[in-house]
Amino acid sequence: MVNPHVINTEQPDEVAKAVKAVFERFWGDQSFRLLDRVFADVQGMFEGRHPGYQAIDMEYHDYEHTLQATVCQTFLLEGRALTDDMPALEFRDWELSVIAVLLHDTGFLKKTGDNTGSGAKYTFVHEFRSCEFARIYLPQIGLTSVEIDDVCSAIMCTGPRSKIGDMVFRCEEVCVMAYMLVTADYLAQMSAGDYLEKLPRLYAEFEESFTFDRIPPEDWPYNSLRQLLEMTPDFWTDYVLPVLNDKVGGVYRYLSLKGQPNPYMVAAEANVAELMRRLEAGEA
Repeated sequence: MVNPHVINTEQPDEVAKAVKAVFERFWGDQSFRLLDRVFADVQGMFEGRHPGYQAIDMEYHDYEHTLQATVCQTFLLEGRALTDDMPALEFRDWELSVIAVLLHDTGFLKKTGDNTGSGAKYTFVHEFRSCEFARIYLPQIGLTSVEIDDVCSAIMCTGPRSKIGDMVFRCEEVCVMAYMLVTADYLAQMSAGDYLEKLPRLYAEFEESFTFDRIPPEDWPYNSLRQLLEMTPDFWTDYVLPVLNDKVGGVYRYLSLKGQPNPYMVAAEANVAELMRRLEAGEA
């Protein structure tokens, strides 16, 4: 496995190239036209070139976050393929997995004429909006209704209020795809080299979403950036890790090959440790 953090996720073409390189190692005799189409279309969506939608206007859940999660999802697929775990995922399952991660945050995109605030206001419903978008877009590129349902099942697991344990999946393959997507969503962002520097942007997004949903300030989980920073280490240990281990089957293990350290877990834990150091030193 290539160290995922050497892939420049600010460059969509580099991400697409890295993803297809992994696909080619396992599925070299297949056509990658669908992948090319989806990568091009999703880039257009986030850059404001999709009919009826504006460019993404968020600074935390931006297009780079989607690309970071896409890289992680791809390496999860690779790692699992190198094990004997069943059921084995087929080429179409890999395609649907990448499609799901590329579309999972399209619900943050604002429609043309929506000029109030940013897409952050849709934080607590963005997964529903992503699925609405997917159900319009995916038939255009040849997915069946069953495949679209499978993609949306995975996307619905990524919302901040999602109850993963209550989800019903059509088959085990879709369950694996969904568990990988949740894992990629968390690990990609918390392991990023600029994660700590981007936390103020995340706070701004939450602040806007709380205000848009008319949640009284006294009911906010944190009322300042400082509180968000102070709560982040516990968020990792008391929420994210239990989700990864208990709710989505510990699939992050597929990122560790032949006893090597898991680069995503190492980087995420280093970020949390650095945040704790900065808080203790009064540097945050």
